[in-house]
Amino acid sequence: MTGIPFFQKKQTINAGGKLIDLSTPKVMGIINLTPDSFYAGSRKPAVEDALQQAEKMLNEGAAFLDLGAYSSRPGAVDISIQEETDRLLPVVEAIVKSFNNAVLSIDTFRSSVAEAAIKAGAHIINDISGGQLDDAMFDTIARLQVPYILMHMKGTPQTMVQEAKYDDVFNEVLSYFAQRYEKLRAMGVHDVIIDPGFGFAKTPQQGYELMSKMQGFEMLQLPLMAGVSRKRMIYGMLGNTAAEALNGTTALNTIALTKGANILRVHDVKEAVEAVKIWEMCR
Repeated sequence: MTGIPFFQKKQTINAGGKLIDLSTPKVMGIINLTPDSFYAGSRKPAVEDALQQAEKMLNEGAAFLDLGAYSSRPGAVDISIQEETDRLLPVVEAIVKSFNNAVLSIDTFRSSVAEAAIKAGAHIINDISGGQLDDAMFDTIARLQVPYILMHMKGTPQTMVQEAKYDDVFNEVLSYFAQRYEKLRAMGVHDVIIDPGFGFAKTPQQGYELMSKMQGFEMLQLPLMAGVSRKRMIYGMLGNTAAEALNGTTALNTIALTKGANILRVHDVKEAVEAVKIWEMCR
């Protein structure tokens, strides 16, 4: 981890000329433009449905909307770049036209999709692969100068379940972030957010170990995003389903805030915003 400067934690990002302060945690609302995402309630493949969901989430206090057109659930079917782009761009264009103050994050690991979305009016790229599934991604982010969410994953959505093997999950994820961020910083990328990738090549037990040690990522002095919403690590442990996992999600989101999360990526914006407000009052 040599070469990374340890100063005060970065608290702002520049998204399309909008300076966003993350010293108060923010909420990112998930809109899946796919027919097969793991939580059925998040699936909004039609443009009009996505617009209605965007309006609802913005009214409930979402600081960001995260649009994904490629399902990354374990074992998801691989789709072409063209299909991902065809699902994504009409929704990006519609939201930009209808809600010009909305800050849009694009959940993609493909550099060409990322670039097309940014040109259509999006602001942030959220890459589940941390640049490992597309060698051109880091160059694209550096050239476009947009905020980049660097997530940890091993393998692909199709193979990641078999990749959940670690000697020390926290230290391996920390080392990954340090190495990948050093490369991004050398390329001139200014705004990097890290995401431990709960559920991505991690068992539920490994996810809870990461959560218990998540404050350790503070040494990187980068904004931290937690994405645990309605995941198996919650509903599997509680013995219910993703549809029944809202209460568990709120509990784990609150723990994530105590561990240093700056952004909560969620399906349910209202409840997450309320958790942030209550946590802020206690702080």
